[in-house]
Amino acid sequence: MPSEAADEATRRAWRELGFFCCRDKAAKEWRIVGSVKGLRKFASELRKYASNPANDRLSEYQHFGPSMNLEVGTWHQAEITDQWIAGPVTELLSLAALIERSVQANVIGQRIALRSNFSPLSSYELILDIRDEVFDPGSEELT
Repeated sequence: MPSEAADEATRRAWRELGFFCCRDKAAKEWRIVGSVKGLRKFASELRKYASNPANDRLSEYQHFGPSMNLEVGTWHQAEITDQWIAGPVTELLSLAALIERSVQANVIGQRIALRSNFSPLSSYELILDIRDEVFDPGSEELT
């Protein structure tokens, strides 16, 4: 069982990241939770990954979050699986733009599904769970 110090380090890491992500195996979905600002940070991290020339090769990937459970990677087609959100870097850039367009102040409290716009045939859904600006991503994992 993790110590309180380890738990607090994890909470702090989620806060620094600005969003929380988790996989729901039963529902077959990845859930990215955050305020509008935090979800825009997720889009920014996707853009940063896709804009790095070193990530243009197939099978390159990066872990997101302190639990390192989500991978974003480069693949020959867009897909969302139990392991990752992946695609050609151009598709990942498009996903980042879609996220930025989708998260607006007027959608706080909503859950936005993105699979149909990114990779309709994927086995997993990608959900943006939009919270208000006082949302603490560090509180999500340990509750």
